[in-house]
Amino acid sequence: MSYELLTLIWFVLLGVLLCGYAILDGFDLGVGILHPFIAKDDQERRLVMNSIGPLWDGNEVWLVTFGGALFAAFPVAYATVFSSFYTAFFLLLTCLIGRAVSLEFRSKVHSPAWRRMWDFGFFLSSLTAAMLLGIAGGNVMAGMELGPKYVYQGSLLSQVYWYPLLVGFLTVSLFALHGAIYLFLKTEHELQARVRRAIMPLFYVFAALYTVVTVVTWWHVPHATANLSDYPVLWIVPVLNALAVLNIPRAMHLGKPGYAFFSSSMVILALAALFSVAIFPNFMLSTIDPAYSVNIQNARSSQQTLGTMLIIAAIGIPCVLSYTVIIYWIFRGKVKLDSHSY
Repeated sequence: MSYELLTLIWFVLLGVLLCGYAILDGFDLGVGILHPFIAKDDQERRLVMNSIGPLWDGNEVWLVTFGGALFAAFPVAYATVFSSFYTAFFLLLTCLIGRAVSLEFRSKVHSPAWRRMWDFGFFLSSLTAAMLLGIAGGNVMAGMELGPKYVYQGSLLSQVYWYPLLVGFLTVSLFALHGAIYLFLKTEHELQARVRRAIMPLFYVFAALYTVVTVVTWWHVPHATANLSDYPVLWIVPVLNALAVLNIPRAMHLGKPGYAFFSSSMVILALAALFSVAIFPNFMLSTIDPAYSVNIQNARSSQQTLGTMLIIAAIGIPCVLSYTVIIYWIFRGKVKLDSHSY
């Protein structure tokens, strides 16, 4: 297999891993964002937490696998991304730990004040993690201040300006909508009815932000459409994205929440694919000088390394998929509380 083909395969595989994480942990984060607004008493809060209780840690496997694959396949990109977003990623890791601790510690003490503290931690960790993921994506899309030897010359404050923040709000709204549809599938009675009433307002917020970010990206990030112009067949990606967005309210109106959840998953998949199309062949684009950009050619490992990793991936990725399918099958159906619940 040629070196160029191996490089392209690994770029695509990294996209698959990132999509898997965004879809699966996306509804986890969305549930956390909605938690204080949807649940009205302690029992409902426990139900909301237990809807993702058996799943959230397995969903994070996709993120860990993505990081490991990026390190092995494109070490220069790994070093540049993690050093550029060091503070932001440290905060993201803190949020993911905070979510886990909130889930595990909440029910350890039967005190309203104790539980309110961890409820807030669960909400804040989920909201901040979703926002940080969007801000990072917005910065990568628009380009960053990379200098010689791919050293980031900006600061944390230079990463937090209006465009990445806008993408961050879009990510939060999308995950909240995704989480609401998931909660509708997992809950019953009054809680389910309350979730149902929240889905359409969440959709309108997401649709408005989706439209604004699309227009603003067209204006602020002109290179984002370069590959679409060079390869018109790729226009199928934004078209399918728009159709998936419009299919969410249609599926809910038809009384097919599973279909709506599939549609919201496809929205995340299509947005991730559109992001990959927009930045390809770069991982990080330098706003100082395009020569300092990190791309698939100057960031990749050796041909032998990529080939060996592909064999390992052919064994490992089916294992991850099998584990995910089995866990979701075991914990299918409506969430119930028992002695082992959070």
